Amino acid sequence: MTTVSFPDLVDEPSTLNRVPKVTFDFWLIKLMAVTMGETAADYLNVNLGIGLTNTSLIMTAVLIAALVLQFRQKRYVPWSYWLAVVLISVVGTLVTDNLVDNFGVPLIVTAVGFTIALAVTFALWYANEKTLSIHSIRTTRREAWYWLAILFTFALGTAAGDLVAEKFGLGYFSTGILFGMIIASLSLGYFFLGLDAILGFWLVYILTRPLGASFGDLLSQPHEYGGFGLGTVITSAVFLGAIILIVAYMTLTRDGEEPAVEA
Repeated sequence: MTTVSFPDLVDEPSTLNRVPKVTFDFWLIKLMAVTMGETAADYLNVNLGIGLTNTSLIMTAVLIAALVLQFRQKRYVPWSYWLAVVLISVVGTLVTDNLVDNFGVPLIVTAVGFTIALAVTFALWYANEKTLSIHSIRTTRREAWYWLAILFTFALGTAAGDLVAEKFGLGYFSTGILFGMIIASLSLGYFFLGLDAILGFWLVYILTRPLGASFGDLLSQPHEYGGFGLGTVITSAVFLGAIILIVAYMTLTRDGEEPAVEA
């Protein structure tokens, strides 16, 4: 297989992993980030009346700035890492929304397309680095592959969640329960049945997107659409506040940092 790299990136290995280790706090804040990504995108697009195209352009520019800041850290810094995750959650949602709403691409096609894109990303990542482990993101090139994969997981998760909730007619609550049960079964597979850790991680990472988005919609959408009617402002504010508190805790306790290795 022909390898593909990022030649413009300085690729000096560091002794510290640049992304967090997987803990309970990791999944908790990730779930909140994807929930906020769904409601924040709706708030900017609909409530503020910015429009889908303008919202996408603005948030993509902000995401690029956040990723530049993240790449400069050369280690895991909770606030910069999770800022990038929240923003990439918003942009991933908008990518799928643009394809479906502006370009008329069916959700099933979008979901299959992003599945293929993610699979190709993993294949090229492995061809270049010989590993997909998130415990060895110690070079700029590996971090670039990591964030590209993260973007596709959010776009795919958005398409899968919308497909099940809207096209298949399950509704927000039932969709959330469905994806929650799938995640629970994968967790059982990892802890008791020997499911590969890397495969299990990326599958759960994809599925937490529709899980969080479903409950975000359930909380924010009006009663007539099957939601609780809290609105995107309140829902986004609640989850943003929770994210800030957890990030502050991670910073103070250094939770999520992996020990340094020899360069």
